[in-house]
Amino acid sequence: MEELSTPDAPSVAGVPAGTRVEAGGGATGSNDTTQGARSRARFYARHAMRVSEVRDLAAFDALKEEWNDLVARTDDQVFYRHEFLGCWLRHFAPEGRLRILTGRDAEERLVAVLPLRAQYGRQYGMPVRQLLSLTNKHSCRFDLLAENPRRAGTAFLAHLLKDPSWDMLRLADVPEGSAAFAVLDAARRVGMPCGTWESARSPYALLPESVDAWQRERGRRSKPLRRRRRRLEERGRVTLERVTGGERLPERLAEGFALERSGWKSQRGTAIAQSPKRLAFYSDLAGVAAKAGWLGLYSLRLGTQPIAFQYGLEYGGRYLAMKPGYDERFAEVGPGQLLMEGLIQDCIGRGVTELDLLGDDAPFKREWADLVRPHHWLFIYRNSLRGRALYRAKFRWVPVARRMVKKWVRRR
Repeated sequence: MEELSTPDAPSVAGVPAGTRVEAGGGATGSNDTTQGARSRARFYARHAMRVSEVRDLAAFDALKEEWNDLVARTDDQVFYRHEFLGCWLRHFAPEGRLRILTGRDAEERLVAVLPLRAQYGRQYGMPVRQLLSLTNKHSCRFDLLAENPRRAGTAFLAHLLKDPSWDMLRLADVPEGSAAFAVLDAARRVGMPCGTWESARSPYALLPESVDAWQRERGRRSKPLRRRRRRLEERGRVTLERVTGGERLPERLAEGFALERSGWKSQRGTAIAQSPKRLAFYSDLAGVAAKAGWLGLYSLRLGTQPIAFQYGLEYGGRYLAMKPGYDERFAEVGPGQLLMEGLIQDCIGRGVTELDLLGDDAPFKREWADLVRPHHWLFIYRNSLRGRALYRAKFRWVPVARRMVKKWVRRR
């Protein structure tokens, strides 16, 4: 079994050779050396981390205040907050086998969390016992939350290596360079098979302080939309509406979900309303976000008729665009783009500093955002016969096979 020591953990090796500290007395060696050993002992006592696991929803719920305090101290994003993960768990993994790792310091403060669940699955036909991040296509992004990512990543991996019940650890949709890469680094240091796959390049834009400045940056790109807006206004009054809660929320959600289902998403089966789990999740999340002051539902309306919709959250100076939809009968005037134009202007007027379009890159997103935020899936395999075989299949055999198929197709 792999052995992994926790950095900065107290141990005999932490005291210099030839130094012996006695209670109530002096130490062999110089006084400076003794004082140094005592300083290191105090440092280790402050920074030691006790790892434990949360395995049920009740215990997870009890962590809410501590969890959110940790989010605020580390990487304050709405997708990492207890409320968001609670919604996700209620609707996508209500009976999941939770393995939420928590780290506490010597004062019992929560200083690190890594939310996982255990699941049996298959990889390229081979059975695999998995530890998975609490993620799917609707969780947007994931990360290790830690005051000291290197120490937390090492301690969490050391804890997991004591348990032989898993073959693969997978952390999905991790932003490039974020704290969860510390777990991968710890695995590499002890020679475990591991690797990464890029999962998405999410477009985003930094918003200027004024609408005038934004319009100057846009330049000629605004002209086609002005023409489309004039064509739409010939049919009636065009308004942009923002809903953050209140009595209209259920009606506006129903309108938006119906719009999203009316187009190409319905044909692919990916619309929110086509899945009871998805519908329950986004409805529940809207209620939670409205109560917390994070909700931002926008609709473009022709008279009283909604023709475009954006489900989003506003948090920490960012607008996070999660789910768009539009009436394809108005496709020639680009209602989705007209809505986005008005949405951005409204956000700038209220002091929002970033537009995050989430998901993967797409031409219609690049109309509004010229920056991308890469996300990755992190894979760590046990250094066992099964783990090495799974790693080779994922990172060697299958990529080689795909390259050979592509070459064969090009030659035909």
